[in-house]
Amino acid sequence: MATTIGHESDITKLVQNLLYLEHDAIAAYNSTIDKLESEALKAQVAAFRNDHLAHVSTLKTIASELGIEAPREGDMKQMLTTGKVAIAGLMGDSAILKAMKTNEDDTVTAYDRARQHQDARPESVAFFEQALGDEQRHRTWFEDTAAAA
Repeated sequence: MATTIGHESDITKLVQNLLYLEHDAIAAYNSTIDKLESEALKAQVAAFRNDHLAHVSTLKTIASELGIEAPREGDMKQMLTTGKVAIAGLMGDSAILKAMKTNEDDTVTAYDRARQHQDARPESVAFFEQALGDEQRHRTWFEDTAAAA
């Protein structure tokens, strides 16, 4: 499912939606770690989850600077992100990694759009670009590793 995050006209709504997306991603990462058979794959996925935890921390700071409340958990999309992983878990590690790659497609799109938001401050744009790089790296790893598995 393609994300709509990044089309918000209000920067505060964008930051809140990015936080929901990150919380959803963390839930999917937790589910992935629980379902993967390979300890090596689990370790790499856990490292990527740490990137998402760092993104949440920075987004909370941005939310505070904007004077808005930061969501503390995901939204209804969390069922979609974790559901894909749960279903893929029935088919093995490669299928789980492919499911996670599709989740990363959404985070890549969201941060790519966020870095172009007209009301984003330079510090926020720098963070959005760094997060985009993280998400592109995650997506590439999931795609390459799933293909090799």
